[in-house]
Order: sequence, then structure tokens, then C-alpha cells
Amino acid sequence: MKNIGIMQGRLLPRYEGRYQAHPLNYWQAEFYIAKELGFAQIEFILDYNDYEQNPLMSKNGIKEIKEIIKQTGVDVKSVCADYFMQAPFHSIHQKESQKILKKLIKNVKKLNVVDIVIPCVDQSTLKDENDFDMLVESIKRVLPLAEKYGININFETDLNPQRFKELLDRFDSKSIKVNYDIGNSASLGYNPKEEFKAYGEYISDLHIKDRVLGGGSVKLGEGSADFKTVFSMLKKYKFNGNIIMQSAKADEYIDDLMMVKEQKEFITKYIEKYL
Repeated sequence: MKNIGIMQGRLLPRYEGRYQAHPLNYWQAEFYIAKELGFAQIEFILDYNDYEQNPLMSKNGIKEIKEIIKQTGVDVKSVCADYFMQAPFHSIHQKESQKILKKLIKNVKKLNVVDIVIPCVDQSTLKDENDFDMLVESIKRVLPLAEKYGININFETDLNPQRFKELLDRFDSKSIKVNYDIGNSASLGYNPKEEFKAYGEYISDLHIKDRVLGGGSVKLGEGSADFKTVFSMLKKYKFNGNIIMQSAKADEYIDDLMMVKEQKEFITKYIEKYL
């Protein structure tokens, strides 16, 4: 069976009350908790706030991550670069964001990271052709470095299947991939079969989440996500990438850990059956 990973911070008390963030100063503890709960990896987060203090951005930080991976056996194969939600490539931050992405690629290569997820959702959503052009221009400037180090650039967008495929077609590189978020697609009302027909072969990083149509995250199995169809499509398209739980959190920390265990059991059944 394929291993399951979890988004950083999901096994720790919320950092500054935020739903998703890199937990500065106590991120190390999560690796040991993940080991106890049977998670094989953690998808690291690079936030915009205090990004200079993130261990991904320094030699000593990378060294510390490598040591904790060695101690726990919990790996880091992917990075969710939420930094680029606050500083999109299709904005006034374009040149600085290119520099940050290049530095990130060089650093995470030392961890044998495979995927860097670039979110183009919420405040970084792609609104028009100008946004498309700026994003493509920026990523093409960084792409040779990603190709050199064998790291995938995974786009996460709220685009419909056809529009998303148009974005992917602007590139000619095996390093351009897709992050598929089950819950986000369900919330947007997209048909999984149409999505996979458009870009199933590109999917390299999978976020496990459930959301209600037009609404927020809920416990796996209680929203609008069609897990049966999604996993049958993953099997059909021979998905072999990272599987990362990014599912709903409870308000209280202890309740949250219990909820993680339940949701891990829920998704394990689909992984065992289809992958």
C-alpha cells in the first residue's frame, strides 16, 4: 500500500491560531508524533510571514530537518509553498518571488524533495490572461533550475478542467505537474472524471480533504467529495505521487488528534482498495 503523509502543523496545536501554518519554534515535535501515528512523511509549509526563519531557507535549518528525518524515519518529499499565495508570481512581487523559488529549489534538493506546490487559489487566484502570462513567464524563468534538480513544480488552482489544461499546455516540461485537492474540487463542483481526462497524467501531489459544495472543510466522508470516483481515476491514471492528508481540524487539540486517526483510517481503506 502507498504511504500516507500529512500537512505540516496538523498534528500540533495551531500556530498563532491559524488553520494552516508552519509552526515556528516547535515544528520539530510533529515528526515524532507523525511517527507514532504511522505517517510516512510531512508536507512542509513555507509561509510568507517570517519566511526567513523557516528552516527550509537556511543551511542550518536544512541540516536540522535532515537530522530529524534520520531520527524518526518520517520523510519530507513535498513542500506547500503558501508564500506564493501572499506574493503571487502574477503580481508586483514577481521578481522577488522568482528569487525565493530558486532558493527554495536549491535548498530542498538537499532533502530529496520531489514536489513544490504553488497555490493559485484564494488571494492568488488566476483572474485573467494577464495573470496567466505573468505566471507562465515567471515559472519559465525558474523552470530550468527545477529541471536540473529533478523537482516538480505543482500548480494548485481553482480553474475549471479545460482552463487548467490550457495553463499546463503553456509549458513544455516534464517538471510541470498538478496538485489535486479532492476537497477543493468538490467545493467548486467540478466533475472528477472531467478533471482527470484533462490533466490526470500531470497529478503528482494529492491533498486529501473533504468540503461541502460551495463551502468549507468537513470530516472526510461528510462533504461533497466523491472519493470512490477520485480513487478509481487515480488508479486508472496510475497515480504514484505523494498522498497528503489536509483534512478538517477540530477546535480542541486532543479532539483534533482523535479526528486525525479516524480520518486516516477512512482514507486508508480507499488507498488499500485502489492504489
